[in-house]
Amino acid sequence: MEEHPQKGFTLIELMIVIAIIGILAAIAIPNFSAYKNRAFNAAAMDDLKNAAIAQEAYFVDESTYTNSTATLIGTTYGFYVSDNIVFTIVSANNMSYSMKAWHPGGDASFVIRGPGGSVSKY
Repeated sequence: MEEHPQKGFTLIELMIVIAIIGILAAIAIPNFSAYKNRAFNAAAMDDLKNAAIAQEAYFVDESTYTNSTATLIGTTYGFYVSDNIVFTIVSANNMSYSMKAWHPGGDASFVIRGPGGSVSKY
């Protein structure tokens, strides 16, 4: 009588594969969190740049900058806030403006002061 060899994986082989998957997951998950933070922060910075353009467009029309986020948001000045971004106009007058934005999932707040300012961490 002829014996057929058993086919399949041994317990040791399965444990090694599970350990390798665990190691790869331990490496990938922190990197994924860092990518999410960077994406949230980038969205906040981009919104501030777009808000600055809208402020300048408003200034052309009114010879002053606006304190009202509702005035900037919409089709008139072409500014729309990204999902979950918290955007505020800190101050504005006929000479300058200051605006702030952040994402609750990000790890920083950002500010832009104008005219002609650049985005920086708050």
